[in-house]
Amino acid sequence: MSATYITIDRKTPMLLPPDLREWVAPDDMVHFVLEAVEGLPTKHFAVNRRGTGSPQYPPQTLLALLVYCYANGIFSSRRIEAATYRDVAVRYLTANTHPDHSTICAFRRANADAIHRAFLRILTLAREMKILKVGTISVDGTQVTANASKYKNVSYDRAGELDRQLETDIAELMKRAEAADAADDEEGQRLPEDIARREKLRAKMLEARRRLEESARKRAESEQAAYEEKVARRAGRKGSAKGRHIKLPKDTPDGGEQINLTDPDSRIMRKTKRSEYGQRYNAQAAVDADGTQMVLASRVTNCASDANELVPAVQAVTETLDKPSAALADSGYANTDALKTLERARIDAYVAVSRDENHTQRRYEFRPEKHASAKTITNARLLDMREKLRTDAGRKMYAKRKKTVEPVFGIIKHVMGFRQFLLRGLANVSGEWELVCLAYNVKRLFRLKTA
Repeated sequence: MSATYITIDRKTPMLLPPDLREWVAPDDMVHFVLEAVEGLPTKHFAVNRRGTGSPQYPPQTLLALLVYCYANGIFSSRRIEAATYRDVAVRYLTANTHPDHSTICAFRRANADAIHRAFLRILTLAREMKILKVGTISVDGTQVTANASKYKNVSYDRAGELDRQLETDIAELMKRAEAADAADDEEGQRLPEDIARREKLRAKMLEARRRLEESARKRAESEQAAYEEKVARRAGRKGSAKGRHIKLPKDTPDGGEQINLTDPDSRIMRKTKRSEYGQRYNAQAAVDADGTQMVLASRVTNCASDANELVPAVQAVTETLDKPSAALADSGYANTDALKTLERARIDAYVAVSRDENHTQRRYEFRPEKHASAKTITNARLLDMREKLRTDAGRKMYAKRKKTVEPVFGIIKHVMGFRQFLLRGLANVSGEWELVCLAYNVKRLFRLKTA
């Protein structure tokens, strides 16, 4: 379709815009994104079924809009809305419509299930294209900043102190308000607002203490089975040397245990011993190590340690695709129970058992004392794993790890620019992280397809 001219007056012609398809390059990724989400059934989307209220948009279009914008480093719902006006490819994707930022944000928050199904669809598409074959996977985690400030943390004891202080202040303000009303003083008009602010803050303190108490109870319940097993083993020992007394799991929080008032699910973490502390989540990814570097499974945890994350990552890949033949992970995942589980599942594990195995390719270490193992390894299973990684075959296999999973995090953080979650709460950020991994996979598959 060619451009058309109209005449405002005899001297000033105006150029009407042509069909948007002519303005988008044939090899632009937007065509691939639209094709990828086109077949998703609408029954999996959370949309307004009534057909009333705000303008309705096809759910596949909104999902394609999120995927394309995330893949190009546009994450904020307001910036995505602006892109529907300023970016030609985005205008083409939305058929020249302009969903507002509230609609985009609500859709992103409410459609974690649809995002998960789109994530699986891209992996299935890669297998149908004979690009992806599940074999060896690399598992790693990266800390992503939460949408909360670390200065909004409060400890259990401090929340109790503030609760009592606020209770006293509210009672005093109530007396002043009654006296001002009796004297018809103007101060009485401002006091209700001050009282309301303190009552709101006190409610936050009470909720923080309740959450910490509930977390302590759940932690005690999860530790009960292990406690009973230890007690039974101790009781079965003969003689008087039964070992130290086993403590009952504590079902109340410690006084210094903290919670964030803005995002209670996030935690204070630091990436390394040389890094500063921040309010973060631990985002996990299992990546194909046999060539595609596509993310096969993603999850988010609010635990800074990776020690218990290897088995869930492998299980997620097995449930969505196939059982991997081998799994690679750094020393943060060294866990005898995890190695035992993978061995029973007949999955060949290559897990560094100390930091020195993480740096097998670095011949000249500038700070060797920082990478040396701090403790002597005595566990037989870990010693076997260490010897396995010191063989030529083990070194060659483990070397795949840093060449596959670490570049994925580098692309997500430095090329796509995703370094902070926009949503709050573990469930919401889990959906957002899967959306990020979906956008990365689309970007990666598009490159592999056109290579």
